[in-house]
Amino acid sequence: MDTTEYKTFLTVFTLFNVLSICWCAPQRFCEPGDDASGRCNNGPDEEKPVCSEINLGYCNDLDYSRTIFPNILGQRSRHEVESGAEYLLLSVIHGLLNGECSPDIRLLGCSVLAPRCQDLPNPAPVKSCRSACEAVRKGCGHAFEGIDMAWPYFLDCDRFFASEQEGCHDPLAPLRARQEVAFSNLSPDEPSTIIQFTYHSNAQMYSVLKRTAAKCSHISRTYSIGRSTEGKDLLAIEFTDNPGGHELLEPEIKLVGNMHGNEVLGRQLLLYLAQYLCSEYLLGNQRIQTLVNTTRIHILASMNPDGYELAAAEVEDSNDPEQQPHHNQEGHELNGWTVGRTNAQNLDLNRNFPDLTSILYRNRRIKRFRTDHIPIPDSYWFGKVASETYAVMKWIRSVPFVQSASLHGGELVISYPFDFSRHLYEERMFSPTPDEQAFKQLARTYADSHASMADNNTERCGASFIRSGGIINGALWYSFPGGMSDFNYLHTNCLEITVELGCDKFPSEEELYPEWLRNKEALLSFMESVHRGIKGVVKDEEGYGIKGASISVRGIRKDVTTAEDGDYWRLMNSGTHIITASAKGYSKVSKRIYLPAHLEKAGRVDFLLKKVPVQPVRPDYHLFLSSSLDTYERFDPYNQFQSYGRSEPGEPREPRDPGMAGEWQEKPWWWTYFTQAGVSAPTWLLRNI
Repeated sequence: MDTTEYKTFLTVFTLFNVLSICWCAPQRFCEPGDDASGRCNNGPDEEKPVCSEINLGYCNDLDYSRTIFPNILGQRSRHEVESGAEYLLLSVIHGLLNGECSPDIRLLGCSVLAPRCQDLPNPAPVKSCRSACEAVRKGCGHAFEGIDMAWPYFLDCDRFFASEQEGCHDPLAPLRARQEVAFSNLSPDEPSTIIQFTYHSNAQMYSVLKRTAAKCSHISRTYSIGRSTEGKDLLAIEFTDNPGGHELLEPEIKLVGNMHGNEVLGRQLLLYLAQYLCSEYLLGNQRIQTLVNTTRIHILASMNPDGYELAAAEVEDSNDPEQQPHHNQEGHELNGWTVGRTNAQNLDLNRNFPDLTSILYRNRRIKRFRTDHIPIPDSYWFGKVASETYAVMKWIRSVPFVQSASLHGGELVISYPFDFSRHLYEERMFSPTPDEQAFKQLARTYADSHASMADNNTERCGASFIRSGGIINGALWYSFPGGMSDFNYLHTNCLEITVELGCDKFPSEEELYPEWLRNKEALLSFMESVHRGIKGVVKDEEGYGIKGASISVRGIRKDVTTAEDGDYWRLMNSGTHIITASAKGYSKVSKRIYLPAHLEKAGRVDFLLKKVPVQPVRPDYHLFLSSSLDTYERFDPYNQFQSYGRSEPGEPREPRDPGMAGEWQEKPWWWTYFTQAGVSAPTWLLRNI
């Protein structure tokens, strides 16, 4: 056989083999990998399209009654649709998203699983409009991001939807028409922000915060400050016009709830507040926009998520008829006064902070002793330090907070530092800070804006606050060491008050909306009050900000220090004051200022310091400071919490073996909805895979 004949034979032989493979192999209708991901189904023969009545429980409210099989995804029957992960998702999406974007997502998905059937001339599906899909994705994409879920593949607007020119159907048109009628019937006095006033589990709380941050991503973000003893995220949300960093001269404020796990009203109010700030900002509320654009607001809804779970379980059991004989029938008001108060280590978090107040009392008569930024003694780390306490201390040290409120329950009053009595054996003794007047003004701001707190005739919960107007010095009420408010004041610049929201620590859900109405104005007024006193920047001769410079006020033995870029804030009441700025290696500069009584924003007082030779420290003063290893920068000196530095809370853990990366990945909390139902695993819902 010559070369030409051989090549001809080889070509014919190869073609025969290819044809044999094609004749023998089953026909594929999907691209490789699509079937495994649930995106289509293979079959030996294409079925003839048939129109039939819609008989799908979650899709029976579509504005048409006949659908077609196979549908747009290639599913050939009602049974095949109901057995798929796509239909299961539509059946649980309302609960997963906590009611957000319902029923829009469900109706849009149903229009793909059960598309409208066009009978003539031949049965064919009518695709839904791409514009409707894009509108839903734009408005609801953040909700999926909030629960770490990818946008469902079958709601791909380009792939499964059509344009108006191609002839499409809008499955949401009747819904929008009904909504327009409903909105037209609302009175102008009704709230424009819609909030679901129910309790939230920890998973639901995280979801609400993440969805809110995604919805208002230009003014908000969530971040974790650490983890609880049982490993739950201590998730905070911030609101500002430039989220993610400190802005020069913009004051920072924090609101903390649920420090005691069984005191839950504050946790709920802060969740409502986060949603309110986001929604009202988008709606153009000028007051909210001004507040957010000029302030950096941090909200930690739950400092003790472990304790909350115990308290919530206790309340749930008390409402269970089968469990009631085993429970004290005292109702919500007295239920859970102890269950869930502490963290998972049985530590009271409001007694777990370093007792800097005792250090102050011991050394206050020493002339050169600084009453601000008192360092944490090394001895503190020898005791039990809760994970939650550690996380909050790092948070407080890393952000230049100006003021703060910690929301509690059990009384109706505002208390302010000091919380620890200046006399060891006096449990109720007036123990003011050097900033007594500023603290009273902060407390008055909240109490006077509350619906009933400042009224002396308001029924209290056992304690007597006659003629106090709803505020009291903490140690005069009752004394305790290791509190968070005292720590804020003595270790940082931050002034923190304690807000006792009412007698009922775990009120019924019916009380949540009335409590929101009673506290909303107080919360807003408190946040706005950070814009009083003075603010400014301390610079050197070259125009650079001086970090750590001290700002002192004559007559107030408590300084504040400048932040990273040299800016500072000093809460103070109206009047004439002498302000001095100083820093090591620089000259002191003093200024006389006058603050009017009704100044609506902080006065601007800048300082320019000149470099001077550093003066030697007096020997006795040096010995006093060096008598201990305790310094402000010394934090966790024995690396008791070294594990926190290995990865940021909330980030995926590194796999033990690189080859196990896929197996090691933690699935989101909603994954069990699908695995327990026995459907094909919807990996298309996982993000970042």
